[in-house]
Amino acid sequence: MTTWLNMSLQDGASPIMEQLILFHDHTLMIMLMIITTVMYMMTTLLWNKHTSRFMLEGQLIETTWTIAPAIILVFIAMPSLRLLYLMDEIHNPSMTLKAVGHQWYWSYEYSDFTKLEFDSYMIPQEENQASTFRLLDTDNRIVLPMNSPIRLVVTAADVLHSWTIPSLGVKTDATPGRLNQTSFSINHPGILYGQCSEICGANHSFMPITIESVSANHFINWVSSLSE
Repeated sequence: MTTWLNMSLQDGASPIMEQLILFHDHTLMIMLMIITTVMYMMTTLLWNKHTSRFMLEGQLIETTWTIAPAIILVFIAMPSLRLLYLMDEIHNPSMTLKAVGHQWYWSYEYSDFTKLEFDSYMIPQEENQASTFRLLDTDNRIVLPMNSPIRLVVTAADVLHSWTIPSLGVKTDATPGRLNQTSFSINHPGILYGQCSEICGANHSFMPITIESVSANHFINWVSSLSE
């Protein structure tokens, strides 16, 4: 999750988020080169008092500043399109998680298991402990196995919501009467935090999402303990 004075993106917890961070840095480097070139030309024009009659009209420079931006856009568009297709690709999932948005909490259903579903509410401030994060921790966490492709199916029961985990690079709208799906895989164990990213009402800020990423054995033991 983010920390104080953190100006960059959250550390990637999925392969897609790591690729998104690399694309972000790639685009910033291109922007830095453009800004440096423009600032150099502006400074040169400001301090240069000479006039050249050959610069009153130049077909070569006009052709250059038309073609160069097009080439730069290609270097930005190609990795961007690649990432868009990777984010929409649904691989063979090892399990399916269904998330339903309510005003103002989330309910979850593990579709591959029998009667494994629960509601997830934000922990009230008066019940916060030293180990919990204010406005981010929930009473029932989503437990998912790491290094496993997860299919997420999202919908809403009342108004528009948005299921978002920044460190996974996942943001899927929850629309009433419609199922949206996406997929992700968690790289490492830990606790991941997110929130509803759609203005869904007065308590919109109090719909946190908490994922606990565990090993496959730990996940099987967790499912077995709930089934007993």
